[in-house]
Amino acid sequence: MKVQLKDTIFQSCILNASGPLCTSEEQLYNIDNSSAGGVVSKTVTWDVRKGNTKPRYFDNFLGSINSMGLPNNGHQYYIKVANNIKKPFIISVGGMNLKEFIDILSNILVSIINFDKKIDGLELNLSCPNIIGKGQVGNDFKALELYLEEIFQIYNKLLYNRENKPIVGIKLPPYFEIVHFKIVAEIISKFPIDFITCINSIGNGLIVNWQTETTAIYPKNGMGGIGGSYVKPTGLSNVRNFYLQFKKLNKDIKIIGCGGIECGKDAFEYILCGAHLLQVGTQFYKENTSCFRRILKELYEIMKSKKYENLEDFRGKLKTIPLQDTHHYHD
Repeated sequence: MKVQLKDTIFQSCILNASGPLCTSEEQLYNIDNSSAGGVVSKTVTWDVRKGNTKPRYFDNFLGSINSMGLPNNGHQYYIKVANNIKKPFIISVGGMNLKEFIDILSNILVSIINFDKKIDGLELNLSCPNIIGKGQVGNDFKALELYLEEIFQIYNKLLYNRENKPIVGIKLPPYFEIVHFKIVAEIISKFPIDFITCINSIGNGLIVNWQTETTAIYPKNGMGGIGGSYVKPTGLSNVRNFYLQFKKLNKDIKIIGCGGIECGKDAFEYILCGAHLLQVGTQFYKENTSCFRRILKELYEIMKSKKYENLEDFRGKLKTIPLQDTHHYHD
């Protein structure tokens, strides 16, 4: 089940989500040697970043809460690692402000131009909810457009004459108002964006340990990003709404679905809603790379049972339940 996004061919539709188990060279090689279709790095900042104070991650049977604070080895580390990764390699780009974003992006693009670094894609993380004192750019629509204007100005300037350009996407926060999907889709459609990833974790959730009468994590008074099963309905909604908005705008912007993917059924549902690729975070943290093979196997079995031969047979073809089909309703 290979998936092509422009000139980049992913070996399967399942990727790791930027976040867990993708910080070190060893972890990236572990993903590279798995059934994942490609490799996504931890979100990078200019310098090495330790992240927030521990404990900063907690999971249970419904999902997880984290306030990691973008721990990573600095952007130069991931540029150096790039050529040793066989599968498509996407660097998740972060920054504490617009200048840092631009500086990191410039360095990555120069490394591609001057040193032929094998960096296949860039995922602009405009939605991390766990940086103390910082809001999510994706929730400030004026800031979102400003960031994209500045980012693509430097992107187009540096790669003006280059044929093989890395694919570029944005990792978005979850949205909850229908009008916001329309606004964000219209902003994104102004720029040569190849994909969006939705959703990032739902920010500022709180999990309480009733036995100890404490929070589950330490940073931000115990508040952090919620992931796993908790967020799947929101993830599906975001994928579906953006799929329909881009279709209305006649824009070929692909969607990477993320949030609560634990099994083949979850993967099937995301693709049915319109996802082109999928990212797995919480379940990857719990199960390590074996989750990729298992989810793909379960997805294939569902497709076989429904007589679907490829992903295009059902991608985006979610139907609204007919009005006369009332047996699902309970008054």
